[in-house]
Amino acid sequence: MFKWFGKVNYTPYTKVTDFARHLKDGRLMGTRCNNCNAISFPPRGDCEECMSGDFTFVEMSGKAKVHTFTKIVAAPTGFEDVAPYIVGVVDLAEGGRALAWFGETVSEADIEIGMDVQIVPRIFEELEDIKVYYSLEQPGTTWSKVDTM
Repeated sequence: MFKWFGKVNYTPYTKVTDFARHLKDGRLMGTRCNNCNAISFPPRGDCEECMSGDFTFVEMSGKAKVHTFTKIVAAPTGFEDVAPYIVGVVDLAEGGRALAWFGETVSEADIEIGMDVQIVPRIFEELEDIKVYYSLEQPGTTWSKVDTM
């Protein structure tokens, strides 16, 4: 499943395999522990609060606040063509944290710690391997999802 995203997982089984399916369908999912109700993003097979392995996938709104950010000028190998770029760590409204690139709807001058943003999954299916990353956009930015009916 994770080969869709450019990575091969050599583990024969993972409890969060469905996370890849949800991402492919445009859904931003976390996990809720069925024992203590803690919510995690990214999804975790075992609760970081009580260590229970009993969980349910829950859809996240993508609403978040900027925890910290940095501008990358001297990019690592493979990213030189997109430098400079800005990445941020955000706290999701439902719980958990994510690392993502700032998107086109947020100007560099406006970025500040504590600002509201929307985390948006970006999927490129036109490539041989599906590539997924997240962007941080203005609150209310929407993205394409599969029909839930």
